[in-house]
Amino acid sequence: MAVDVKICGLRDDAGVKAAVSGGAAFVGFVFFAPSPRFVAPRVAAQLARLVPASIVRVGLVVDAEDKDLEELLSVVPLDLLQLHGCESAARVAEVRERFAIPVMKAIGVAGEPDLACVNEYARVADRLLFDARPPAGSTRPGGNAVAFDWGLLAGRSWPLPWMLAGGLTAGNMAAAVRLSGASAIDVSSGVESSPGCKDPESIRRFLAAARMLDTADAVRS
Repeated sequence: MAVDVKICGLRDDAGVKAAVSGGAAFVGFVFFAPSPRFVAPRVAAQLARLVPASIVRVGLVVDAEDKDLEELLSVVPLDLLQLHGCESAARVAEVRERFAIPVMKAIGVAGEPDLACVNEYARVADRLLFDARPPAGSTRPGGNAVAFDWGLLAGRSWPLPWMLAGGLTAGNMAAAVRLSGASAIDVSSGVESSPGCKDPESIRRFLAAARMLDTADAVRS
């Protein structure tokens, strides 16, 4: 089975076109102002229209209030909301029901104790995303080019799809998939020339490397 890839933090036509032509399964837009990958909703709306229906358009938000989500979803055609803050399981369920849109909950991981909440979120989300917990002092919940111990996820299964993020590059993705058992991966900083600036050639290389992977082979190796 092939590894699905999400290219996150897209901000311009060139990045979106590289993701689409390279075979990304998901494209992500960041709606969190402190991030260097932030994109204004009206710009994201134009970019989202470059994405064919076969690719999932993801909107990343952090502890967003209802009024902000309502405004965002009225402007940007999204297929999936990524909740990347401290949202509780109850809040995940509330957003999913109120806005009638699938939800992916990000879970920050630094060690085994961080996985204790997974089953609670698995009952209410449509997908999970495991990202490295941000370093001390960071103002951003993700996109920090930090990895965690991928082996913490080895052999685990949950009743919904999940995705691996955090410090992934074309050079380490094979090890990440092998150690974690992930069938989907998320990259942001690993395909940038500088924070927030996606490099189309790096996107193409990452996606080409992902096409070479087979999750079953990676897990066995």
